[in-house]
Amino acid sequence: MTETVAQRHHLEHIPLAPPGTTSGLLEVFRRRYLLRLMVRREIQARYARSFFGLAWSYINPAVRFLTFYFVFGLVLGRGMGVENFAIHLFAGMVLVHYFTESITSGTSSLLKNKGVVQKMAMPRELFPFASMLVSLYHTLPQLVILSGACVIAGWDPDLVGFAAALLGFAIVMLFGTAMGLMFSVFNVLLRDFGRIVQTFINMLPFTVPMMYPYSMIEAKFGGGIGHTIYMMNPATEAVLLMQRGFWYTTTDQTTYAESFPDDLWSRGLIMLAIGLVLLVVAQWVFTRYESKVPEMMT
Repeated sequence: MTETVAQRHHLEHIPLAPPGTTSGLLEVFRRRYLLRLMVRREIQARYARSFFGLAWSYINPAVRFLTFYFVFGLVLGRGMGVENFAIHLFAGMVLVHYFTESITSGTSSLLKNKGVVQKMAMPRELFPFASMLVSLYHTLPQLVILSGACVIAGWDPDLVGFAAALLGFAIVMLFGTAMGLMFSVFNVLLRDFGRIVQTFINMLPFTVPMMYPYSMIEAKFGGGIGHTIYMMNPATEAVLLMQRGFWYTTTDQTTYAESFPDDLWSRGLIMLAIGLVLLVVAQWVFTRYESKVPEMMT
């Protein structure tokens, strides 16, 4: 027993490492208790001193959807000849909102937690990753509103549609996490970077097929270089997959069978693989520059 205790306290064989040294995102999963605390803190901070609290997560998307329905469903008819156009638009907006909020909150996450970053030795990847999870948390009420609208519109869901929607979410989650991770460091090194990101994010809703159908892009560009460039946007692929899961199953499917590219699934899987590669690159960039983060915050 004595030898066992002595061996247990014999630490010479253990290499010394700086207290802030981590193994990247893997360390975040190892410290899940810290991740839970960060997510809970961000959620509580958002609804601090709010009378309605979490109800705002349902009120805002419900009002947004009813506005779309009134404008596009009642005032403008079916909206560009697309059946249930309000659902078509809102299905895309759910993923676009999740994507933009993940990137925006991830970009500002290190600066927003400046005091903790400078004083505590913890995996700094925790902050952008927690921001992505908080964004996902606030997307769930929008999914509830979207599902309710689909049911009212005569939703006929299928397993292929559910798989498509999950693939769309996976793409957005990967790209949102990767960009938030990488941009959070850049935003510390160059404070204008957050404004640059916001400028490009403001353009995003117009570059995906939610305010207009994909058929317009196909008719405009055909299979040319314009179509190829348009489809290189991961948010475009994710929105189409989301619409396949929700909007398409509320329509006359024989009429809208041509509303998606023929290679929708192969493009989705390729985009998922690209997202994984980008996440690895983002982790490498983050690790390379994170040592400069505390001193650049002063």
